[in-house]
Amino acid sequence: MLIGILFVCLSVSLSGVGSSLSCRWMDHKFRQHSTKALALIDTMVSNSTNSTEDEVDFPNHLYTQASKASAEDKLSFTVQILEEMVSLFEEDHRSASWEETTVEHFLIAVTQQADGLHSCIQGHGHKKKNKKLHMYFKKLSHHVLERMGHSAEAWELVREEMKTHLIRVEQLVLSLVPNKHLSR
Repeated sequence: MLIGILFVCLSVSLSGVGSSLSCRWMDHKFRQHSTKALALIDTMVSNSTNSTEDEVDFPNHLYTQASKASAEDKLSFTVQILEEMVSLFEEDHRSASWEETTVEHFLIAVTQQADGLHSCIQGHGHKKKNKKLHMYFKKLSHHVLERMGHSAEAWELVREEMKTHLIRVEQLVLSLVPNKHLSR
């Protein structure tokens, strides 16, 4: 009987090792890829922004909701943001003054973040996508990029918005990592 109880306790404690809160990738690699993505998006800056009339409001309320969610839901939300970001940057960005290799490296860094975080939640089933978050990215695509003809100005607005997302995503993920503090 005592061995059975010990086995149950051991099983419960080991099942926590695979949880998102103790994901080794998140503990050791997330910050590295986050720092790289932020550095790359900073190098993509353009000084051609004059217009903010078509900007889409940043979804602060969705981040507030996510910050109160379970660890798995926080990671699912983060993965969705990163995946939506990659999709957005795969649109026609020829008018932007960015080096193509910089964009490619940025997309690789963001994809690695999404894949790494997704590996931390894989055992927890597939979470539904946040429809409001998806609509926000669709509005960026349609109301900013398409309406402004995928211009350099439109891409600069999107780049600034994505930089803010990268910072907020980093804060959200690092809130799950014990003994990690933000330096930004």
